Amino acid sequence: MKSEEIRKKFLEFFKEKGHAIVPSSSLVPDDPSVLFTTAGMQQFKPYYTGKADPIKDFGSKNATSVQKCVRTSDIDEVGDATHLTFFEMLGNFSFGGYWKKEAIHWGYEFIVEILGINPDRITVSIFEGEKGVPEDKESFEIWHKEIGIPVDKIKKAGRKDNFWGPTGNEGPCGPTTEIYVDGVEVWNIVFNEYYQKSDKSLEKLKVQGIDTGMGFERLTVMLQGVPDVYETDLFHSLISKIRESSGSLETKVVRILADHLRASIFIIADGVRPLNKEAGYVLRRLLRRILVYGIKYDIHADLFTLAVEEISDKFGKSYPEVKNTKEILNVWLEEKSKFEKALANGLKEIENYKEITAKDAFYIYETFGLPFELLEELVPAKIKNINKADFDDEFKKHQEISRAGVEKKFGGHGLLMDTGELKAGSEEEMDKVVRLHTTTHLLQKALRDVLGPEVHQMGSDINAERARFDFSFSRKLTEEELAKIGGIVNEAIEKDLPVYFKEMPQEQAKMAGALAFFKQKYPEIVRVYFIGDEKHPFSVEFCGGPHVDNTLKIGKFKILKQEAVGAGARRIKYTVE
Repeated sequence: MKSEEIRKKFLEFFKEKGHAIVPSSSLVPDDPSVLFTTAGMQQFKPYYTGKADPIKDFGSKNATSVQKCVRTSDIDEVGDATHLTFFEMLGNFSFGGYWKKEAIHWGYEFIVEILGINPDRITVSIFEGEKGVPEDKESFEIWHKEIGIPVDKIKKAGRKDNFWGPTGNEGPCGPTTEIYVDGVEVWNIVFNEYYQKSDKSLEKLKVQGIDTGMGFERLTVMLQGVPDVYETDLFHSLISKIRESSGSLETKVVRILADHLRASIFIIADGVRPLNKEAGYVLRRLLRRILVYGIKYDIHADLFTLAVEEISDKFGKSYPEVKNTKEILNVWLEEKSKFEKALANGLKEIENYKEITAKDAFYIYETFGLPFELLEELVPAKIKNINKADFDDEFKKHQEISRAGVEKKFGGHGLLMDTGELKAGSEEEMDKVVRLHTTTHLLQKALRDVLGPEVHQMGSDINAERARFDFSFSRKLTEEELAKIGGIVNEAIEKDLPVYFKEMPQEQAKMAGALAFFKQKYPEIVRVYFIGDEKHPFSVEFCGGPHVDNTLKIGKFKILKQEAVGAGARRIKYTVE
């Protein structure tokens, strides 16, 4: 059974059982507690807690999806038979629509009747009860008395194995039942009965929910009768092309390249750009390992371009975003150019060291952008007396020093205002920060007017001394473009436009053209800021404030500098006077 057919059969099966097919969410999650989407249920968390209405959003209390996921903890394990950076999860979910009986029966039916697995190969596990949560006797009765699984094929286990915790610090959770084929777990069914609070205590959910997950690659291995995931049709063509283009590489190296190429293409396709922090750091690490392997193993073929074509052909029907090959390749080429410069300078620096300490390794990273993982690949002998934990300790020291510097700057007594994006230590500073923040709305509109609607805000950082505005764009702006942008902003300021907000439902706000680019969940009723006349506004954005009440109060806008902050991302530094 081809992988495309497995996806199709799964979604169609649950559609027939009354589930809405919901597209995969982005790899960049709405949940700020995690860097990447790691499970199918993440996009559905608000429905389990009652913060969102599934009937309103997709017409059913039940949903099914095939979800893109990235797991960063497995990067160093990639290359064996099972570990992957990018993977897919098949899942069916219910938010008060059905409970244990249906979830278990349908799981068994899909595996036995749709996939054709012999029932004799199946064993299951249930929660045996622990720490104030009772044994799941209901699941035992369903498996044994209704489906007919022998008692000796029903394993009982505690919280470590059969209780699913939340994807962040808090969230829906509950006991699980798992389905195994030939001793290998293929399906995990979670009964979301509880909500785990930040202090780890549990409280009963008002609405019980079903959350299931089945590893797509693992299932494909089983159904295609191959020894490991890299032998499935998900990887076969890509690995063949890598071998053809790079000579006699050892199997593990080929697998690492295939994994990293596939993962980085999907990550780029979802809007992540290489940076030295958070998700961008993971992407940079993947891309630079590909580049290091090219040097280390003398690979002259452009594996990334080859992989982009393969991934587009193989996955484009299920995930259209990977067909944006031009943009994906542009990100790669820019990072490749940066890496080559960084590598040349970094290697020159490394020649000065007989042995590299953790402090040296951090200096090399901070100055030349070469992470510790690359030193392990390039100069293992020089770092033999340190490990990643030593490097991480140096990184933490640096963060503490930076934090102390911020506290000193603001008098060590905290900030009068600190929203994360906006910081002010006095009333005078707050006045300027509010003017600078209001300017971001004008600046974003001007950028889109001059450069096109594909431009969107990627972040901002504002205090009384400086303001930064990051936005998506793939090249350096010309002096003429900067002059036009500045002119549009100052013209809007001089028109003395009113600045005001209205609270309205999300959908109404979107229909009004309000811009909302951040990956975050907004409440059902949102605050929308208008600049200008409501019928023909200059700017409309989702925003929590604070703002001036008319543009004339902003003062004179001035662009100080533009710079790149990653592939496909630019930064404008500006001020108001």
